Amino acid sequence: MGDVHWFVGIDWSSTQHRICLLDADGRHVAERDVTHDGTGLAELCAWLMVRTKAEPAEIAVAIETPHGPVVEALLERGFQVFATNPKQLDRFRDRFSVAGAKDDSRDAQVLADSLRTDGRAFRRLMRDDPLVIELREWSRLHEELRQEQNRLGNRVRDQLWRYYPQALQLAGGNLAANWFLELWKRLPTPAKAARATERPIARLLKAHRIRRLQAADVLRILRQPPLSVAPGTTEAAGAHLRSLVQRIRLVNQQIKEAERRLDELCAAIEQTTPGQICEQHDVAILRSMPGLGRIIIAALLAEACAPLRLRDYHALRVLSGQAPVTRRSGKTCIVLRRHACNNRLRNALYQWARVAMQHDPISKRRYAELRARGHSHGRALRSLGDRLLYVLCTLLERRTPFDPNHRSRQMAVA
Repeated sequence: MGDVHWFVGIDWSSTQHRICLLDADGRHVAERDVTHDGTGLAELCAWLMVRTKAEPAEIAVAIETPHGPVVEALLERGFQVFATNPKQLDRFRDRFSVAGAKDDSRDAQVLADSLRTDGRAFRRLMRDDPLVIELREWSRLHEELRQEQNRLGNRVRDQLWRYYPQALQLAGGNLAANWFLELWKRLPTPAKAARATERPIARLLKAHRIRRLQAADVLRILRQPPLSVAPGTTEAAGAHLRSLVQRIRLVNQQIKEAERRLDELCAAIEQTTPGQICEQHDVAILRSMPGLGRIIIAALLAEACAPLRLRDYHALRVLSGQAPVTRRSGKTCIVLRRHACNNRLRNALYQWARVAMQHDPISKRRYAELRARGHSHGRALRSLGDRLLYVLCTLLERRTPFDPNHRSRQMAVA
């Protein structure tokens, strides 16, 4: 940080932020509070430049959170902003108070002074491209909608279990599927299923392209001997299900819209000029990798755009939790799973490795070898995800799409 002469620590909160300003020698220069609104953040930026009489690029700001209005306001005005993990800040705090004292002023000072002395422990933040910001929001929204869909589906299961368990045999594990909701609407009780005919059921299955079931099979399953339930149970469960079905249909529609928007944003990123966000070839290379679909590609671009742009394999494996944590002392050596990581990126890598293991012969063989060595399913998938990240970064550096026959061609040439 040779170009930095001033260090600022911000202990942020929901309504008011504590600011501490230090000079290059660590001397306390000033301290104040600012409110969390447009006026307060504008006053903060102006106050820093007035007190230091320096350009924004000469002022380094330390904060715990890597995102939010405070970070965006500072980056917009050209300040150097650095983030650290709250757990790391807790370790730095021990330097100033062995007794564990903690308050807003102390935390702001600890942030500023730690940035001055241990800048390598902080991560510099950069302004994100608008496309990446929008992609990140849609990717996270899609994940939330999927979670909501799963919650509502579980509640549908609970209600059907009360009076209509044979219907659960038809869902195939997806109780939120539109075709299943339409089928329940047509045949909401065993009594109606007993009077139904095959023709409307066949039309429903054909309209939703359900080929694993025939209308006769559906009616046979639904006409199994019903449960004996207390009077009013069927009506009560049916009322609950009608409410759930309406909400699930709305969620399904929103998921479809989110997936459409993710495709559009990935295509827009693919069309950007070289040097912006990711190169045009980057998205094409991502699409060529085995196991990568729209959702995982969107998660990678949204949560790890900067490491992908830098082809930083080591940063990617740490952020995604693929890099293990080693604890070595004397004769003891323990290797543990990394928990301090980006959870969305970790989940994306897990799904990537799982799908690649099913469809890519090399990944499938590697997974089998790891399992044969005694690795658990999760550990084997993390190792596989680590390998896939290494392959991806190598391909990005060479600007070459994935070739499943690459090794075979090398052997043929040899």
